[in-house]
Amino acid sequence: MTTAQNGVRVEPSAKRVRVYLGGRPVADSSRPLLVWENPYYPTYYFPAGDVDRDLLVADGETAHSPERGDAEVFTVKVGPAAARGAAQHYEASPVEELRGHFRFEWEAMDSWFEEDEEIFVHVRSPHTRIDVLPSSRHIRVDIDGVTIAETRNARLLFETGLPTRYYVPQTHVRMDLLERSDTVTRCPYKGTARYWSIRAGDRLHTDLAWSYPTPLPESQKAAGLIAFYKVDIYVDGVLQVDPKRR
Repeated sequence: MTTAQNGVRVEPSAKRVRVYLGGRPVADSSRPLLVWENPYYPTYYFPAGDVDRDLLVADGETAHSPERGDAEVFTVKVGPAAARGAAQHYEASPVEELRGHFRFEWEAMDSWFEEDEEIFVHVRSPHTRIDVLPSSRHIRVDIDGVTIAETRNARLLFETGLPTRYYVPQTHVRMDLLERSDTVTRCPYKGTARYWSIRAGDRLHTDLAWSYPTPLPESQKAAGLIAFYKVDIYVDGVLQVDPKRR
């Protein structure tokens, strides 16, 4: 059951979640809490009994949150590996559900697992859904008056809270106008994306096209297809308005 107290949304999770540093599990719980510290995705909080306290060294510091209260700060130390200030313990939080729980800084840990699957970037929200659907609608992608892609064989990716993205087969893209970029981004729902810049006339538009060569299972149907950003996309002749461009 989801609860909200002091502006903090809390929801129990039934997943077994493990956090590793230096090859050892720092926390291993089948009863973690999902805590929305921001509106977009949650963070895992672990009951104190599911945390290896022998790996924690008190820093003598306190971290304050207006919503969650004061937390005692710990360094996580496993042999030569040390993550300073990476653990916080909420003993007397104004949010009752958080009392006696630990949170860990995501980037400070070596790896995170839900059950036996490693997760990346941040915790996945159970309320975010990915749907990738085939579409025979006519999709045309233009930039500076130049058509760079056109197809009736697109895959439409619907992701909760985000604009529809139109993924086009590479054989339907003017690949001669695309230049491979060094940019790489990671998504906890879709995987690792690699980018292209687009050359239209004398201008190079940086990182406006991307693809997931080996996406995560829920996005497999978009594998190898190319999507576009900050371009003119027409669906059955109608220009789409992307709120992200405003």
